[in-house]
Order: sequence, then C-alpha cells, then structure tokens
Amino acid sequence: MTVKKEEIKEITETAEKKEMEAEKKIVEKKAVETKEKEPKKTEDIQLVKEEPKKERKEKSPSDDDTGGKQTLLVETEKYLNTGAHIGTKFKSGDMKKYIYKVRKDGLNVLDVQTLDDRLKMAAKFIAQIPKEKVVVVSRKVYGQTPAAVFSDIIGAKILTGRFVPGTFTNPQGSRFVEPGVVLVTEPESDTQAIDEATRVRVPVVALVSTNNSLKNIDIAVPINNKGRKSLALGFWILAKEILKERGEIKTDSELSKTPEDFEYKMKEGDEEKSGEKKSRWDRKKPAFVRRKRF
Repeated sequence: MTVKKEEIKEITETAEKKEMEAEKKIVEKKAVETKEKEPKKTEDIQLVKEEPKKERKEKSPSDDDTGGKQTLLVETEKYLNTGAHIGTKFKSGDMKKYIYKVRKDGLNVLDVQTLDDRLKMAAKFIAQIPKEKVVVVSRKVYGQTPAAVFSDIIGAKILTGRFVPGTFTNPQGSRFVEPGVVLVTEPESDTQAIDEATRVRVPVVALVSTNNSLKNIDIAVPINNKGRKSLALGFWILAKEILKERGEIKTDSELSKTPEDFEYKMKEGDEEKSGEKKSRWDRKKPAFVRRKRF
C-alpha cells in the first residue's frame, strides 16, 4: 500500500499538533505547581493572621474553665483567682453532676455557676435559723480561721479541731450543743458531726469537693474545700449573703471584712517545727528500724 505525500503531511501535522498540545499542557501544569509553591502575598498572609487574632480577642480568659458562664454573688474572676472551682483528680458518683469538665492534668473542674447558686441557697437557708442555733464545724486547719471569722460575724457557734463524740447526741455531756443547722467544711474530716446531726434530725450544709460523698448532706455547696483562699472566699460570701438575707446589711461594701480577713495565715516556722518533731522521733527510733533492708 502506497501512502501519498498528502496523507504523510496530514499525519505529520496531526502528530505535531498533538505534541504541541501535550507540551502546552505540561507547561501549564508546571506553571500551576510553581505558583502553589510560591509564598503567599503579604495581603493574603495578613488576612490569614487577622482571623485568629480577632477570635482570641472575643474569647474571655475564663471561658476554658467556665464556658462563658457568669455569676451573681461575686465576679466570676474571684472564683477563678482563688481556685474555688478546682476539684481533685478523683470524682465520686455523687459529685459527677457538679463537674463542668476534666482538665488535661486530670483535675476535675467544678461548675462556677452552680457554686454561685448553691452558696446563695445555703445562705438563704441558714439565715432562717436563729443565729445561736447555727453550728459551724471544721476539723481541717485551713477551714478553722474562715469558720471562726464567719461565726463571729453572723453570731454562730463554732467547733474546731477534733469533734467530741456525743456533742450533739448526749445532753448529759459537758460539751453538749443543740444545733438548728450544722455547717461543715469537709465531709470526710467532719464525718462524726454529720452522723450525729443526722441522728438528731438536724439539717447539714456542707462545702464539698469532687472526691466527697453526699451521704446525709442536705445542701451541698460544690467548692474547693482544700484551698486556703477558696475556703476564705466561700465563707466570706456566705457571711455577707446571710447578713443581707437577715436585713442587717444591704450591700457587700457594708461588710467591713474582706475575703483576705477570712484566710488562714501560714505562720513562719510551721514547717521547721514539724521537721524538728520528725528529727526527734527519728532519734528515738530503735536501731533495727533505721537499718537498711536488702
């Protein structure tokens, strides 16, 4: 079969045309890839950076721990600054409903709005009880100072340190007290007082953290009950709200005491004294106790 020159020319032109189109596509593809690798223009970069900045400005510093919730009794920041919303790494079944979230370090965070509401509820209830019938119990050292200042302000009775069995249940006892309501700073430490109050059918108000049980607790106030500043703030709020419910003051400013006045003050030498006691105990230990074991 003989191929004519015209046909060869046509085939050649078609092939060349296809090659040119293929080369054109390759060039265009490379141009697109090169453009993608090129750094963005200044205008584009500024637009990308400005978006997150705008979002950060709108976001409150407290949003992570509060979800943007607001409180009424005090500014939300006061709860956050004193760590009143910080619980423990352990959470009891009773306290799950009061937990807002779990932080990356494993600590459970209490809901500040619930804390605020419960302090108001507790204050309203305690204000209805005659002041001489309000009994505050605190075995924990950090809770004794705020409990004492609180009791002095509202006219309540205070029981600190070891709770003597029979205080609420034995009328013949020298330390017998007949309460109308019992306020405890920590259920585990004040369990004897809670048990006796329950036996004589007296309501119990308790400051509770994420690890506490709510057994025999009538009004639970979810708060950090282990921190000095947190306990001071909690008792200060209760004091001012009780006085306002009674009509003894109208505004917070009328209460001369500040949260700092409620705070347990660390004394110089506390650690040194404990260290001295430990060293004396070590010296009294028999030799076989100090002997290394292999």
